[in-house]
Amino acid sequence: MAKLTTKQRNSLKAITFGLPKEKKYPMPDKSHAANAKARATQQYNKGNLSKAEKAKIDRKANKVLGVKPKKKPSVRKK
Repeated sequence: MAKLTTKQRNSLKAITFGLPKEKKYPMPDKSHAANAKARATQQYNKGNLSKAEKAKIDRKANKVLGVKPKKKPSVRKK
């Protein structure tokens, strides 16, 4: 993973972060996105991150990583 300097981090748009309001979990590239998912999982398991926050970070990271969202099985009505 490339080192992200303070100057580079400060120049990133808010949308680049997993939690934009707090400017946490930067994802300017694929390696940072994968790292953000891993750190979010760690913080969720420690109880420092809510399930909704973790899901938001994972969704954003998956977009950067090019992972397609899983389709929910459709329920057929009779």
